[in-house]
Amino acid sequence: MPISNHNKENKQHTKRIALFPGTFDPFTKGHESLVKRGLTLMDDIVIAIGVNDSKKSFFSLEKRIEMISELYLDNHRVSVESYNTLTVDFATKVGANYILRGVRSVIDFEYEKSIADMNRIISNIETFVLFTEPSLSHISSTVVRELMQYGHDVSEFIPTGLKID
Repeated sequence: MPISNHNKENKQHTKRIALFPGTFDPFTKGHESLVKRGLTLMDDIVIAIGVNDSKKSFFSLEKRIEMISELYLDNHRVSVESYNTLTVDFATKVGANYILRGVRSVIDFEYEKSIADMNRIISNIETFVLFTEPSLSHISSTVVRELMQYGHDVSEFIPTGLKID
């Protein structure tokens, strides 16, 4: 009886899909970096804009979807959707088997770890964390939003090609 080799043609590759959840109000260079780096590990990334009615957003949900979708128009591996459920429930709905998160600090890490632990317990979905590039760690949507509210130019903090007007 011949010894069987694992035949790659017969092995079905399970697509690695990561959900990248956030409010993305606005989408920053830090977010863009996480997507770019995440795509080196994943087959596809779903940028998932969470709807939080208790938070007042600068941009409407529709505008955020439009801005980010246009940014990734030529990248078939990135899609943009919105959701108003538990993140893990939405991940399951879109077929994501991972959640992508970024951390800038130890405080971010502690928060993300507790959420990742809970998500793993209730859904078996793994979270992977990418540390923010040092040159981008000072950028947050909150700070960019505040700068915009006071009329400051934010072009150095948002991706080239992101149309915020």
